[in-house]
Amino acid sequence: MWCYRGGSISAEPRINDRIRVPEVRLVGPSGEQVGIVPLAKALELAQEYDLDLVEVAATARPPVCKLMDYGKFKYESAMKAREARKNQAHTVIKEMKLRPKIDPHDYDTKKGHVVRFLKQGDKVKITIMFRGREQSRPELGFRLLQRLAADVEELGFIESNPKQDGRNMIMVLGPHKKKTEAMAEAREAQAARKAERQGITADEAPAAPVEEAPVAEAEAPADTTEA
Repeated sequence: MWCYRGGSISAEPRINDRIRVPEVRLVGPSGEQVGIVPLAKALELAQEYDLDLVEVAATARPPVCKLMDYGKFKYESAMKAREARKNQAHTVIKEMKLRPKIDPHDYDTKKGHVVRFLKQGDKVKITIMFRGREQSRPELGFRLLQRLAADVEELGFIESNPKQDGRNMIMVLGPHKKKTEAMAEAREAQAARKAERQGITADEAPAAPVEEAPVAEAEAPADTTEA
């Protein structure tokens, strides 16, 4: 495994013969503290263990180096980063369009969509579309948005107050639940349904694993829905 890693300058740590200091603070392959040793001695130990000498703290005095399988380390780090991206929760912005004089049936249908989106942990952009003389009655759109916000207040809150945007009036609703919580609940519900189909009681069913996502949530493009 002993090798010289040449090539262009990169953000990767210096390893083996690329380390240019008189001595290093050496950490063994199992994390044990070997102590401060001459660089030549550290390189000799790396060869004996058939491992790489990797500089893990270049700014320390002396620099901290560790004996490790650098190729395996890079592979495992890449896999962890890939898994983190896979499990990352994306806050999606859905869009629901309504007319100011919407009939009760259509209102209930579209409200149902908004409820579903908020339960999934997604934001919802509500757009009231005015046509013709309706543009002279903005209060109709405002009242409709206020009504919708009140109807779904247990699931979401007004993140952006109603505002006029040309011929439209827009309001954004945010979910009370985070996307990660909604995803965990969906997995639990799916596990419960599967257990029920297999004749297993809820207490006997194994708990669905909860995957942690990065602290910061990524914004995904808006998903426009019209009924």
